[in-house]
Order: sequence, then structure tokens, then C-alpha cells
Amino acid sequence: MTESLNKEDVMESLSAIQITERGNRRVGNQCLLKLTSGAEFHQSLTVTGVYRCVHISCVTSDRVWVSDEYKLLLTDTTGVPLHRVKDSCSGSGLHTVNSESELIYIDRNSNINKLSKDMKTTTTFIERTDSTWEPQCVYWSPSTGDLLVGMYSYDTDTAKVTRYNQSGKLTQTIQKDNTGRGLYRKPNYITENNNGDVVVSDYGAVVVTERGGRHRFSYTGHPSGSGLWPHGICTDALSHILVCDDRTNTVQMINKDGQFLSHLLTESQEMGKPWSLSYDVNTHYLWVGSRLHNKVCVYSYIDTQDALTDEETHSSDGEAMSSSTDGDAMFRFSDGEAMLSSTPAVEWR
Repeated sequence: MTESLNKEDVMESLSAIQITERGNRRVGNQCLLKLTSGAEFHQSLTVTGVYRCVHISCVTSDRVWVSDEYKLLLTDTTGVPLHRVKDSCSGSGLHTVNSESELIYIDRNSNINKLSKDMKTTTTFIERTDSTWEPQCVYWSPSTGDLLVGMYSYDTDTAKVTRYNQSGKLTQTIQKDNTGRGLYRKPNYITENNNGDVVVSDYGAVVVTERGGRHRFSYTGHPSGSGLWPHGICTDALSHILVCDDRTNTVQMINKDGQFLSHLLTESQEMGKPWSLSYDVNTHYLWVGSRLHNKVCVYSYIDTQDALTDEETHSSDGEAMSSSTDGDAMFRFSDGEAMLSSTPAVEWR
């Protein structure tokens, strides 16, 4: 005898099924990332219109904003200028690019402006209203859409990091540790790690706080306390922190907890002294600007391997660990290896 089931019967039967989740399951194409034995040089471009590369903000794999102390311009891989910003301020990490490929930069009046993707419209995103504080560096967060700004007061010789939402409203100030001591001396560059940590290239140290503002650590060179003159900074898909050190003329790699891993790059003939950094999560290439001349060099140090999988993914201790960047899941195994989707969101750091 056959009985017909109505909708309520089906829902009741399905609700009785118990599902035990033993690990994160990924089906389809994935990309296994691993550190290579060392950085490999891929290409270089000589940027016409600047005399050295103080900061880099990449837009796509073949377009990049480059600035020295006086000029800010967009170029392609031939080095030919495509657009010039005439009202940018002098400084270090003074520009960043958001998910809409809009340039966000600090102007000569210490306002923070936004240049449209077609480069026809400039609007004031954050107007300077407090004359005691001057923005020094900016970074657009792919994970939250917030803007992080490193600030300095010449009147009081103090510094802080401020966070603004997508409407330009101030939502957070990071300035002191839990003892009341100031965290920063003078922020030069700022970025964010995959776990939400705020990473600042400060005067004499890399200062890292949690997203909520709690101080995690300050990195002062290798061996510990040996001295650091940090400049350009970025993070990669494996949550490493990369920083240019002017004292040793190297790019140093540390993990997300502040442990030194390696000198990824040293002063070389093709690049000279490294000064500025930008990382592309799509190609996993590192773009490095020179302090000595107007050259940008591109390196790879992360190997990508396609992995077709339909099985549970676990770390070495048996528990799957995952992090998310702009909606793209990433499974982390160690500082040198990760499994992630083969179609990551566009994101430059």
C-alpha cells in the first residue's frame, strides 16, 4: 500500500536527521599555497615621473599607483604614466585602493580624497576638522570596507590609528595599551592581516594590535631588539607580515605572531634598496619599490598548486582551521602552507 506524504510530513522527517560535522568539506578546485625556497625575480618596470618608489598601491596585475615624496601617478607595466594626481601630499603610505578600484589618498590640506575609477571625479571622503592631527598613512580594509588611518600630532608628539566606516564616520581610535602607554611614535605605513590585526610600520617598530585595539606585539628587528627602521609593509595569503627594513636593506618576513622567519629579499642589483611593498592575492606576486631609483620589481615566493579535492580538510592537529578574506574561505595549515579557493576575490595589500 502506498501512502502520500504531505509537506509537513517531509519537514518532520528531515528535522529528525542529525548531522555531525567532523571537518570543513570543500568540493571542487582548490589551490594549495606553499612557501618556495626563496624569492624569484620575475620582472621590473622603470616608472617615468618619480625619482624613487616610496609607496605602491596596485589596482590590477598590470596597473599600479606609485608615489615618491612629491608625485603620485598611475602606471602600467611599461612604466608609462597613465594619470597624475596633482594635489597629493608629501609622505609615505599616503594612498590605497578599494574594491571599486578607486584611489583613496591624502591631499595637501590633509583631507582624505577619493578618485573615481575613471579618474574623472575627485571627492572629499574625510575632511580634516582637527588641526592638531595630521593623517600620515591610509589603508582600505577588504574584509570590512573600513579605512584605517595612521595619525600624528606635531603639537603633542603623539600618534594614533583611527578607523572610519564606508560612510566616512569615525568608529574607532587605537592609541594606548592597557597600561595607558602610547602604542605609536609616528605611523608611516599601515595595513591589515587576514585575522583582522591592524599592522603599523611605525618609527622603530612594527606595531600590531587586534582589530578591537588590544596590543598584541611590537617587532623591533632580528635578533629581538637589534633595531628596525621599517618602511613599506604588507601581509600575504599565509598571514605573513612583510616589512622593508632600511637598517639592513632587506625585506623581512615575520609570522602573524611576530616571530622572525627570514630575510625574504636583500639589496640587489636589479632593485637596489627595498622601500615599498604591495602583495597581489590573485597572482601571489610581491611588488617591491626601490629607495634608490624609480624602479619596481616583481617577485614570487609562494608556489601555487591546483588540488582537486572532495574530502575533509584538517590541520596537523586534526582540527580544520579557516579564515575568511572578503568572503573567500581559506584553510590554514601552517605559516608556510594553506589551502584556499582557486577563485579568490580581487584584493591588494
